[in-house]
Amino acid sequence: MKVFGLIGYPLGHSFSKDYFIKKFSDENIQNCLYKNFEMESLNNFKSLVKDQKNLSGLNVTIPFKEKVLEYLDHVDDIAKEIGSVNVIKIIDNKLFGYNSDYLGFKSTLEKWLPNRSFNALVLGSGGSSKAICFALKELGIEFEIVSTSNPLFLSYDDIKEREIYTKNKLIINSTPLGMYPDVNSYPRIQYNFLDKNSYVYDLVYNPTLTTFLSKAKESKSNIKNGLEMLESQAIESWNIWNK
Repeated sequence: MKVFGLIGYPLGHSFSKDYFIKKFSDENIQNCLYKNFEMESLNNFKSLVKDQKNLSGLNVTIPFKEKVLEYLDHVDDIAKEIGSVNVIKIIDNKLFGYNSDYLGFKSTLEKWLPNRSFNALVLGSGGSSKAICFALKELGIEFEIVSTSNPLFLSYDDIKEREIYTKNKLIINSTPLGMYPDVNSYPRIQYNFLDKNSYVYDLVYNPTLTTFLSKAKESKSNIKNGLEMLESQAIESWNIWNK
């Protein structure tokens, strides 16, 4: 029996477990199990890997995508450059880190945008943001990061003018704001400056229509949630574990 799982906190909103259980059933994949390993810190991470029999792979979610790097035996070059890991492959008790977030985001963005002549605002500067920024670089899309915690980036006070939204027609929320159960929270951008030429992407998928997307929709923006990206990165996770 091969065991796969998800580490992070909280995991009540988790997509991965339901996705993989359904995948195993639909595709008649035998002798595979997927579990949630909810933990508030990584203090017991090594113990989990040691004690969980037949553990073959893990997904990593908030808040550990960056912090987990120091616990790994090897990090893929791309994941190292991104500075974030969301997939761990386990071979002979050795931990190998990868990033499938950027692939999931990149593939869905390519299909969604009418062209690549966009400038973007990336809301958030955490592990998910790093993957998003890497994908944008690969697509040749210029971007600026907006953060509440990192003085190296723009603050929300810096993006209150209309010209910011005229220049940056792609806006991506990489923060957990609006994620269930905190559904009433949302990034404090100037929604009144969005219009039909704006493309607003929320990495959050639960609820399907977040407050962020709802406000953007009221301004006639094109909107997209994170479900397709999650499905794409999950497919890539499975490929990594089985290659």
